[in-house]
Amino acid sequence: MPGEVILDVRDLHKSFGALKASDGISLDLRAGEIHALIGPNGAGKSTLIKQIAGGLKPDRGAVHFMGRDVSALSVAQRAHAGLARTFQISALAMEYTVMENAVLGAIGQSGRTFGFFRPAMKDRALLDSAAAALERVGLTDHASTITSELSHGQRRQLEVAVALTLAPKAFLMDEPMAGMGAEGSRELTGFLQDLKHQAPILLVEHDMDAVFALADRISVLVYGKIIATGNVDEIRSNADVKTAYLGEEDAA
Repeated sequence: MPGEVILDVRDLHKSFGALKASDGISLDLRAGEIHALIGPNGAGKSTLIKQIAGGLKPDRGAVHFMGRDVSALSVAQRAHAGLARTFQISALAMEYTVMENAVLGAIGQSGRTFGFFRPAMKDRALLDSAAAALERVGLTDHASTITSELSHGQRRQLEVAVALTLAPKAFLMDEPMAGMGAEGSRELTGFLQDLKHQAPILLVEHDMDAVFALADRISVLVYGKIIATGNVDEIRSNADVKTAYLGEEDAA
C-alpha cells in the first residue's frame, strides 16, 4: 500500500533562456519510501531540487508539502516546516566538534537566537536534542571529535543528524554517496533504509548500485522531463530509459 503523500511537486517549469531545465515536472514522495531521482548529467536534477527546497523560484507550477502549498516559502521556512536538505558538498563547520554541529541544527529548530555560540552549548534542551540526533545516526561516541577528523561516511551521518534536529517530515538528499568507497556506501545504504521509516527521502544519486538497492520508486529525468516512474524492475526494463541511457550506463 502506498503511504500518504508527503511531498507533491506539480507541473514545475523553469527555463534559462532557451534551455528548459524543468519542463512540466510532476512527482510525489510518500511516507516510508525512498524515491530516487536519476538522469544523465545536465538532465535538470539540481535545478529541480533547488526549486523543491525553495532556493530557486519556478516559472510555473507548485510545491505542496504536508498538504500545504509552500511555493512562496523560503528555504528556511520550508526547513522549519520539516523539509530537510542534505547537500552534495558538505556544509558542516569542520573546525567545530560533532556535538557543536548538532547543536547548531538544534538552535535552528528551537527558533531562538543566541548572541554567542558558547552559551548555547550550556542549554540543556539544545544539548538533549543534539545528543538524541547523534545517537540516532550512531555518532554518540564521536560527540567530542573535531568534524574535520571524521571519515567521509561519518560526515554524511552528521549531516543527517543536523537535519534530524529540525524534526524533518521529509529529506531531500543530493548525492549522499559521493566520494565514498564501497564499504562506506554499503553502511550508508543500510542507514538510509532504516531512516526512511522516520522520514521519507527524495534521493538524487549517481551510484546506480545504491539506487537499485535503496529505491522503492525511481523517476528518470531527461532534458527537464520525467520520462518514467516505477519500481526498480519497471525502470530496468523500460525501453525509453534504456534508450536515454544508451552509452551513459554509469550516468545518473
